[in-house]
Amino acid sequence: MLSITLACLWVLIATAIALTRGRYHWPAAYALIASGIPIVGYVTFQDGPVLGMIVLGCGASMLRWPVRFATRWLVRRMRGRPGGAE
Repeated sequence: MLSITLACLWVLIATAIALTRGRYHWPAAYALIASGIPIVGYVTFQDGPVLGMIVLGCGASMLRWPVRFATRWLVRRMRGRPGGAE
């Protein structure tokens, strides 16, 4: 299954990036998000929604800080408070 192979390769690349030092974590996170969304869609298309949700959960656990920041931003927007970080 090509979709599962791509998802596993994505996880290995994300792990390698997480193990490196430096200031490239956020640009790498943006690249991982941009490449991970089509992979999740492909897994969902090829293997079904259950496996797609599992892969989505794995991706969210790998990229937990961008997910946390996006969640905080959305909550602030829904409560009517403009702004970015605290």
